[in-house]
Parts: sequence; structure tokens; C-alpha cells
Amino acid sequence: QVQLVESGGGLVQAGGSLRLSCAASGRAFRSYTMGWFRNAPGKEREFVAAMRSSGGNTDYADSVKGRFTISRDNAKNTGYLQMNMLKPEDTGVYYCAAQSGVNMRGPYGCWGQGTQVTVSS
Repeated sequence: QVQLVESGGGLVQAGGSLRLSCAASGRAFRSYTMGWFRNAPGKEREFVAAMRSSGGNTDYADSVKGRFTISRDNAKNTGYLQMNMLKPEDTGVYYCAAQSGVNMRGPYGCWGQGTQVTVSS
């Protein structure tokens, strides 16, 4: 298993950008599918984006397509979520996750502690 630590959250105005990072411990990260999820206030955790271990395949929730970009640097054991054109409805706690399966939407067995993203209108 890997341990994951997110960073990069904060407060931003609508239309702005943030880049989240997910630092992973352990060399196994490069063999894991990486995902990002979020918990909006009053809502269940939802899938945001995922990327296979090699970086060749990605998947995005319809609500973020064209605005968010997932990437990873396996040499640095770090994943990223670039978020552009942010909207108030993107507000929530964002979690990085990792799994060894092939379904990019889950289930995920390793989770970070989350980072808060707040988008003001």
C-alpha cells in the first residue's frame, strides 16, 4: 500500500485556478491507478478524475471535463489535479486515492486525508 498526502487546496474566486498535489510514499505508487474524489457540503463523495499507472488512460466526471486535468510524475511519486475555470459548485474536500485494479472509478483502497477547496462566487 501507499500513503497519500494532498496539498494545494485553498480559497479562490470563481473562474480561478488551483493545482492540487498528491504526494505518495513508496515505490509502488507508479504501479497504481490514481484517482481524485471530492465531498461537496451535504453530498456524498463523488468521482472527479483518474489516471492509470502508465498515465496513458484518463477518465473524468462530466462535470469537470474540459476544466480539470489529471497528471502524474511517477519519478516524483506525485500526482496532480489542475483545476481551471473553477465554479462555486466545485467547493468541497478533495481526496487523492490509489488502487491496483483496472476500473478507474473504483473501488479504491488507499486514501489521503483530503484538502479543502473553496470557490467563492
